[in-house]
Amino acid sequence: MRRTILPLLAPLTIAVLLPAAAQAQGARDGKEAAEDTAPPEVPPAIQAMLDAAMRAGDEAAVNAIAKYAKAGDKPSAEIVQKAAGNWRDERREAAQRRLREARFLDLVKGRAELGGFVNTGNSETVGLTGVVDVKRDGFLWRQKLRLQADYQESLGRTTQERYIAAYDLNYKVEDRAYIYGAAMFESDRFAGFNQRYSLSAGAGYTAIDNGAMRLDVELGPAFRHTALTDDSVESQLAARGKLDFDWKLSRSITFSQDAAAYVQSSNSTITGKTALRAKLFGPFSAQMSYAVNYESMPPSGRKTTDTTSRASLLVDF
Repeated sequence: MRRTILPLLAPLTIAVLLPAAAQAQGARDGKEAAEDTAPPEVPPAIQAMLDAAMRAGDEAAVNAIAKYAKAGDKPSAEIVQKAAGNWRDERREAAQRRLREARFLDLVKGRAELGGFVNTGNSETVGLTGVVDVKRDGFLWRQKLRLQADYQESLGRTTQERYIAAYDLNYKVEDRAYIYGAAMFESDRFAGFNQRYSLSAGAGYTAIDNGAMRLDVELGPAFRHTALTDDSVESQLAARGKLDFDWKLSRSITFSQDAAAYVQSSNSTITGKTALRAKLFGPFSAQMSYAVNYESMPPSGRKTTDTTSRASLLVDF
């Protein structure tokens, strides 16, 4: 009888135990698969640096950490890059929201500069310079106003006298591209002209903007009207190009290189300024700069190139 029952019970026992065994094996396989597919964790050191850079609002540092995270820990590099991308997007959206909601004066920033200079070229002098820069960078429009005066009097005689007033208006087509309009008045009888008016319009593009560096380039046609010191008058079309470069070397030191050119059939003008600015305390900064002004066809008796070296104190407001 026992021999008859055992063959009957064997299939039933296997039928009961086999699903349980399969279920247990499936649980083990699932646990191993979960362990294999679990997202990698960012190493504490990398996460700490990323968090610190984000809190400081240092986009250049965030970009650098995201770039080199792969060398430190490849499995978590994608997580770091995604976090950095989300932070940049949120920061950009918040900045745009502030621009849209800001009142006019909320976005006005200015800088005043007062310093001395040593001049070579048409005049060999030591004197004073004063500059005021005012800027408003809105959601769609950016405006810049610059006033500059260089003056020197020696033994009752004026040896340097240069005045500049410039206004730029930019309309932002997209994040980097914009359309500009520019107007400038100059007076510099030591360079051979009493008055010069320049009007220009064209296209501009922000070629670099990564938090630490910014490069703006502009190109367009211009019209210039010049009253020379020999009583002659010139009115001509010209091509205008401009370059503004700023590089934040550290939290307190900034290098800048600005250049502009008006190219025309008679007298063309090229100007350039190299400056190194160091933040002192509060709104105060110190700046060393070197400026070059080139006139291709100055009046008879005038030199083509003037250079100006300045040491200045700057105040932001």
